[in-house]
Amino acid sequence: EVVALASSRSVGTEVSYGDKTLKVTNLDTYDFSDTDICLMSAGGAVSQKYSPKIGREGCVVIDNSSAWRYDADVPLIVPEVNADAIAQFSKKNIIANPNCSTAQLVVALKPLHDHAKIKRIVVSTYQSVSGAGKDGMDELFNQTRAVFVADPIES
Repeated sequence: EVVALASSRSVGTEVSYGDKTLKVTNLDTYDFSDTDICLMSAGGAVSQKYSPKIGREGCVVIDNSSAWRYDADVPLIVPEVNADAIAQFSKKNIIANPNCSTAQLVVALKPLHDHAKIKRIVVSTYQSVSGAGKDGMDELFNQTRAVFVADPIES
């Protein structure tokens, strides 16, 4: 069973999942004790607040934010690269994954590294502002508008 969870203001709204439509349930009151896996993609602050609680209830959290990437007790996993490190998840019942551009890059680099050790790599990424959420999108809109009407640009 798949359950859609969100904050109380989203309870009752509907999201599509394959051929199904799921009604959103309140994350604050959801009982994770009978849940196997929680795919957390709600931002770092939400993950830091809820993931430890969810993990203590026996559910494994796979977190998509930056919240746990540097926690020594949380494995940072890209299955194609270091699947064996997943055994460390049980310390907190949380698994982290790297930034989206990093994940796809290391999948491509792993076989090269295995063949001829990579000593250094320099990477530049140009990522979508949508990753910053609504506030970031609004800021980009306002800055773009300011350029076109010759207003001062505010950060």
